[in-house]
Amino acid sequence: MVENVPTGRCVVAVDGPSGSGKSTVSRRLAVGIGARYLDTGAMYRAMTWAVLRSGVDPADAESVAKVAGEADLRIGTDPQGYGVTVDGTSVDAEIRGPEVTAAVSAVAAVAAVRALLVARQRDMIANAGRIVVEGRDIGSVVAPDADLKVYLTASEAARAARRSAEDATDVAATAADLARRDRLDSTRKADPLQQSADAVVLDTTELGIDEVVDRLRDLLVERGVA
Repeated sequence: MVENVPTGRCVVAVDGPSGSGKSTVSRRLAVGIGARYLDTGAMYRAMTWAVLRSGVDPADAESVAKVAGEADLRIGTDPQGYGVTVDGTSVDAEIRGPEVTAAVSAVAAVAAVRALLVARQRDMIANAGRIVVEGRDIGSVVAPDADLKVYLTASEAARAARRSAEDATDVAATAADLARRDRLDSTRKADPLQQSADAVVLDTTELGIDEVVDRLRDLLVERGVA
């Protein structure tokens, strides 16, 4: 249940690599401060699903951009139960599958796709009032004026163990895939994964979810927006 919280505008940008705890932390924080929640990674995954469904090679930037421009992507912002659809089809489960995971970095690297989705994300933020937004370029590109910018990180071993537990996959294989995605996401030309200069860096390796959420709420209280 959402607690009694202020109702004024508040934007929280949560960035970081896969397995750092962004999704769980962001959803819980959103519930705790009476805010909406936006998973920008799910938007890129949904576009990747659309690309794969169309039979387009994720490395073909021009064709990928065309598919993205024609797809009707819808995403909810309820932290306690949001849904993602593409052209009216629910893709909540499909976008978390191995095929989409393997191709999402390539699709997300297409400049036209990023421009399209960043514009959508900014519009959603502008109309949300209070919102927690998670991704890889939120504080640096999507919402550089956010009230709080956070960069979550964790050791490679901790990230691999968490993701492996979620996906029921081999830890070593998961670690290799995370390293691959880190490399692609941090070296792409368009809006690479990076830590904003004014972001609060929080290493979650030895922290529980509640501890991380409590620290972020304390930071919001200090800023007078929670």
